[in-house]
Order: sequence, then structure tokens, then C-alpha cells
Amino acid sequence: MLVHQKPKTVIICLNHYLQDAKGNYVQLSTYRGKVLLVVNVASKCGMTNSNYSELNQLYEKYKDQGLEILAFPCNQFGEEEPGTNNQIVEFVCTRFKSEFPIFEKIEVNGNNASPLYKFLKSGKWGIFGDDIQWNFAKFLVNRDGKVVDRYYPTTSPLSLEHDIKKLLGIS
Repeated sequence: MLVHQKPKTVIICLNHYLQDAKGNYVQLSTYRGKVLLVVNVASKCGMTNSNYSELNQLYEKYKDQGLEILAFPCNQFGEEEPGTNNQIVEFVCTRFKSEFPIFEKIEVNGNNASPLYKFLKSGKWGIFGDDIQWNFAKFLVNRDGKVVDRYYPTTSPLSLEHDIKKLLGIS
């Protein structure tokens, strides 16, 4: 589903620091000029294996052309991300060998939602509504920092390849 209003800019509007799962502070502007796939992840979800496997495939294939995947663990859906930040990183790096950034565990809905997710959800998303529905909802951000698309949790990461290639300028 494409955005039905003028896209907003993540980098400019949220030019602040986020904490990664290892406790390091990362400024969003670090990703200026990259195509971003922002995903709320969980370790114990029925969709964990397929999503992490496919996210790894996308990252390996397109990281050198400008794709960055930003993973945000969240325990708001069925308590499927119960571990600490260290446990999450160990799980993801050991089981899936993921190399993309894993950030600290956050909330994506409600009063305590991360400012990043409040912003990402602020577009007119039609049938999506405002809230994230479940683990592995995905947002695609272009090189200019504009949120250009939002995908259901059940959307396979590999099915986004066409949209990612378009934003990367790859035919």
C-alpha cells in the first residue's frame, strides 16, 4: 500500500539518538542517504524464522548498495520478545547470524511508544489504522528519509525486494 499523503521525513523530524541493544547511542542521521527497512521484531513469534531468514537475505544482497535494516525488538504482542537486550542480540546473532543493527527493546503502540514509531505511524495508512498490528510490521524509507510504504506483519520480507530495488535505483 502506498502512502496517500505527502511523505514525511524521518531523518529531519527525528534527528535524535536511539539506543542499540548493546547500549550504544546511534543518531538516526547516521542513516542519511540509505534506504531503510524498519521492522519491529520478536524472538518467539511464529513468523520469527521466516522473517529473520529473509531479512538476512535482503541485507546480504543489498547492504553494499545502500540498504539498511533497523530491527526494533518489541514485547507488546503475545509477550513474544521477553528477553533482555543482551539475550535478544545473542539469539539473533547466534541463531540467525544477523548483521543488521538490533536496537533496544521498545514499545511501538500506546503512550510509551518510541518516538520513531509514533512518527512512522503518523501517515494516512488507510486500512492499516494507526497501531502496529503484530510483530514484523515493516516500514520502507527512501534515501531522502521519507516514509514511502508500510507493510503488514504477514508480508514476506523477500516480497519487498522489488520496492527496495526501485528505491536503490537497481533495475
